[in-house]
Amino acid sequence: MDRIRITAGPFVFGARFEDTNAPYSCAAFRQLLPYRQRIIHVRWSGEACWIPLGDHDFGLGFENATSYPAPGQILLYPGGISETEILLGYGACQFASKAGQLAGNHFLTIDQGEGNLTALGKMVLWQGAQDIEFAAA
Repeated sequence: MDRIRITAGPFVFGARFEDTNAPYSCAAFRQLLPYRQRIIHVRWSGEACWIPLGDHDFGLGFENATSYPAPGQILLYPGGISETEILLGYGACQFASKAGQLAGNHFLTIDQGEGNLTALGKMVLWQGAQDIEFAAA
């Protein structure tokens, strides 16, 4: 499976796994599918939404890590300085927490429906948490 369908609020996105650059993160996330959660707006990172995962341990290190995800890039932060989380950039973003700048593993890229990313981000910002589901495409 190299594709995934993401349904967030009323929006549907298509995304590809970044297996070449983040094989361990992709494999760990595939084990969770289908994955359902709530997505909330970030506090320190700019134009992005996140899914807090607390102290969940994926047993991952850093691979294909970035602090500056482009819109549609999805990061998996394996924990350490801050809690484990998934971050979805929809605009200008510098990944951070109350502890400072972070870098997360870029493991998914939205390549279908990306025109609705800003609308999703604004919905989450102004209307609050939204349901999100990641499922095989």
